[in-house]
Amino acid sequence: MRIIRAEIITIGDEILYGHILDTNSQWMAARLSELGIKVTKIISISDTREAILEAVQHSDSDIQLITGGLGPTKDDVTKTTLCEFTEDELKIHPVAEAHVRELFESRGLPFTEINRLQAAIPSKCEYLHNAAGTAPGMWFNHENRIIVSLPGVPVEMKYLMSEEVIPKVKERLKPPMLAHAYLKTAGIGESFLAEKIAHWEESLPEEMKLAYLPDLAEVKLRLSSFGGHTVEELQKKFEEIIPIIDDFVYAKEDVTLEKSIGELLLNQNATLSTAESCTGGNIAHQITKVAGSSSYFLGSVVSYANSVKLDILKVKSETLSNFGAVSEETVTEMALGVQRLTGSTYAIATSGIAGPGGGTPGKPVGTIWMAVTNGNETITKKLNLKRDRLGNIEYTTKAALNLLRLQLRGIWQK
Repeated sequence: MRIIRAEIITIGDEILYGHILDTNSQWMAARLSELGIKVTKIISISDTREAILEAVQHSDSDIQLITGGLGPTKDDVTKTTLCEFTEDELKIHPVAEAHVRELFESRGLPFTEINRLQAAIPSKCEYLHNAAGTAPGMWFNHENRIIVSLPGVPVEMKYLMSEEVIPKVKERLKPPMLAHAYLKTAGIGESFLAEKIAHWEESLPEEMKLAYLPDLAEVKLRLSSFGGHTVEELQKKFEEIIPIIDDFVYAKEDVTLEKSIGELLLNQNATLSTAESCTGGNIAHQITKVAGSSSYFLGSVVSYANSVKLDILKVKSETLSNFGAVSEETVTEMALGVQRLTGSTYAIATSGIAGPGGGTPGKPVGTIWMAVTNGNETITKKLNLKRDRLGNIEYTTKAALNLLRLQLRGIWQK
């Protein structure tokens, strides 16, 4: 079976300077992967004739997707460079011209010559209609290779990919069917996970490939097949390892930990509140990013100061005096305090030293305590992290959510 290979090229000095993040490549790569096309290279280049020529002249891909450099200003040279490469010339495309004219006139703006030049494209390329903007897309068939040039504005690129490019790719390249299935795990490192499922991974048929995609406090497993297997068949294959790693699996599809927890809370008709010190409300933020979270999330107390722990959460003064704010005893009382305050079924509490300052020999930076309670049972966990401040906050957020997942499922891992 022939693999179709693709390259993604983003053009723009603003990407190379680090002024903006290249989200286009990530989005395009994901769409190509869904089509069964293998992305072999992603590069960002300067908006110059020399850089663009270098990129298009030295390629062994079946399709190159280029974004950026299609504006009306003099520093946008993609069209003229592609004309030079394909030995073509720019001509005003009548449909493109009518579209740009209508856009400007509908907004009460003058239609100038510089606006009209946006409708100029190489005469031999296929015009791709951009209903989301003024810069047209261009499709070249050049020496057994497809080159597609798209605007760099994300909304315009996505429109053209979805409405013009992907349908043409399906029709003309007929890529092989690629299927993906996912298992999402939390609370286990990549190497330990790999060790647990090594025998199963070694037994996979040749047309199936397993990828480990680690993130903070979790690992996503992706099983892919170019061999005609359906998603359902891949999911069934994953079922073989569920008994081995069940305690760590939080989803059998590509969803977030917070969404998975929301579903567990809904299924149990349960509610949640949080008392956050070192995470500063980030747990509540992640929970409430999920649509419909108002059905189960009641509220949060960001008890950064000890006075808030004492006055609002009713942490005992002797607890703080004897054990300190960063302690198992304090987070236990914080969790019980916010549960009483809100009337929630479950509550999460965190307290720690996120850094970069504030550590002591006994409690260095990265010392974190967290607790989850249902009023009858409280489970706690200590973290000893070595990340920067934001990394410590993000890791603690994921770890605390996973602690809640364990209690929701009736699991407690020492």
